[in-house]
Amino acid sequence: MIGVTVVATPNLSGKRFAFALAEDRVGHYPEFRDYFVRVFELDRIGLAAPGFVRAPSGLTYALVFIGRSGAPFPSGVEIHAIVDALEPIADEVLDTDLWSILSWMIEGVGPPWTLKDLEETGRLYRIPAVRPRSA
Repeated sequence: MIGVTVVATPNLSGKRFAFALAEDRVGHYPEFRDYFVRVFELDRIGLAAPGFVRAPSGLTYALVFIGRSGAPFPSGVEIHAIVDALEPIADEVLDTDLWSILSWMIEGVGPPWTLKDLEETGRLYRIPAVRPRSA
């Protein structure tokens, strides 16, 4: 179980967006763009509001979609943790949540993209949140 769910816009009073990750070429693989359009109703909402997900830690993340003139929307996405205004976010929490969000995305996009391939890539790059292969 990945444990990431799409949620409504949270109360942002006293909160800040803490930058976590950016991908500026979502449209390089149209199936990813199509996934975000479908899940967050971007054909209807467009740039008006970010999408929000809750990760396994309980933190909410904003997915801010980027548009570029002449390119299909969205052309990029930034992921921001929503945290209390003056509070830091622990690197371990951020790493684990981002890995869960990436896994959720890969699972949602589907073949030819697989969680197995994502995990192999994560191990290759020594991503801290990737679980070691069981013996």
